[in-house]
Amino acid sequence: MTGPNGEPIYILKEGASNRSGRNAQSNNIMAAKAVAESVRSTLGPLGFDKMLVDGGGGVLITNDGATILTEIDADHPAAKIVIEISQTQDAQCHDGTTSAAVLSGALLEQAEELIDKQIHPATITKGYHFAKKILMEELENMGWECSESDLLDAARTSITGKSAESAIDVLADICVSALDAIRDDDGVDLDNVKVSTFEGGSYEQSELLPGLVVEKEKIHSQMPSAYKDAKVLLLKTPIEPKETKIESRLNINDPSMLEAFLEQEEQAIQDLCTDIAKSGADVVFCQKDVDALAAHYLSQANIMVLKRVKNSDMEALRRITGANLVSNLKELLPDDLGSAESVLEKKFGEYPCVCVSDSRAKSVTAILRGATGHTVDELERAFDDVIGVVTLSEESRIMVAGGGSAYAHLARVLRNKSSDAPGRQAMAVESFANALESIPWTLAENAGVDPVDAILELKGAGVNDGISIDGDVKDMRELSVVEPRRIIRTAISSAVEASTLILRIDDVISMKKVGGDMMPPPMMGM
Repeated sequence: MTGPNGEPIYILKEGASNRSGRNAQSNNIMAAKAVAESVRSTLGPLGFDKMLVDGGGGVLITNDGATILTEIDADHPAAKIVIEISQTQDAQCHDGTTSAAVLSGALLEQAEELIDKQIHPATITKGYHFAKKILMEELENMGWECSESDLLDAARTSITGKSAESAIDVLADICVSALDAIRDDDGVDLDNVKVSTFEGGSYEQSELLPGLVVEKEKIHSQMPSAYKDAKVLLLKTPIEPKETKIESRLNINDPSMLEAFLEQEEQAIQDLCTDIAKSGADVVFCQKDVDALAAHYLSQANIMVLKRVKNSDMEALRRITGANLVSNLKELLPDDLGSAESVLEKKFGEYPCVCVSDSRAKSVTAILRGATGHTVDELERAFDDVIGVVTLSEESRIMVAGGGSAYAHLARVLRNKSSDAPGRQAMAVESFANALESIPWTLAENAGVDPVDAILELKGAGVNDGISIDGDVKDMRELSVVEPRRIIRTAISSAVEASTLILRIDDVISMKKVGGDMMPPPMMGM
């Protein structure tokens, strides 16, 4: 900025910089497009995986869009906006994260072409919101009521294309069965589903168990390994001698004094174990440590004890058994104990665990097995997506065909109604339709067929026609490729929010960081 006499006027601190106007818009759009491009090849049943290597040499192999974008160490603010939108999609719908990112990039790419034609960004933004309103109205008329078979189909659709696809039947059955097990009058609470992963097995060994699997073993070999109708004690304090809260020093100059001190300590431990035995508890889950001598006394009392149990497992055990979390054994009451129909020690491969079940409790544990750590990690990510999609299907109740059919249909609707938009906004509506077609375009491209031919065929296709796994245009509902309508609605809304937010930015001002750079470099690709 210059003054009346042409002298420069500085309003930013030294070291700060800004990028404004077309330069800022172009740089932001380029960054957002780079994020979308980084996950575009993972979309669909034939999408590729990504190998992510962190600074410590750790390797992550996945094609889950949300995981990839979360792990990307993006520095550009516009790139972070697209990543946040994808994370929001994952939090709300558990799926469609890659579609949301790809659609955001396509909307910005189309907007860039309009800007080059001298269409103002404000006009494009208005046109996109006009198009979004049409799409939301059309979505209300799309889809059908979810049935029990649709739940299984939605689960299989969500798994298809993931590394864990070879476990599609097992994983889909586990997810649908888990939903049935935890469903009650208040709906579905996914907190009642625990996932435990164990490597050294095969996908086919995965199973769903009632109740909770605690990934701990009993602390003494002489303790019982199984109980029926067990009384359960949940203990938040350690079973060991109390430590003084202040630092102290004990001067012992007579061996008898040391012996008396040790006897007193042993008696304190024995008293604790006597209190537990008198309470009638058969199984003790302790959140803290348990002294070796206490383990001996409790094994003599035929009490099973587990130590260092996670807080999340303690809360789950409280829900299953009805026990109270006890902090003081001296104040232990009979009502503090809970009950479980079965407590059983069981090994999954080389990993000993304890299974706690009660038919009154709405709680299950999914046991996921795989050959290596990488495979079980990817299987767990797939399970999280699938159980989320199945739950979303149950809650939203409206399903639509998959394979990009919904996006292709909505693109046709927009083109037919683009003339309803005022003035130049009609061009933005037409561009929005082109962006929607980026989803079936990408699916066809990843399937190895000519995307141009696929899009041309889709222009005259039916509402349920999309890109099948072999790249042909087919009726997706007949192929049982379905998904909750809310995934499409949220992905479109998220993409519009991200793209219009970026389009409205015409100035990027970066303040100097202490000991570092301020302005992120232009992002040319990822």
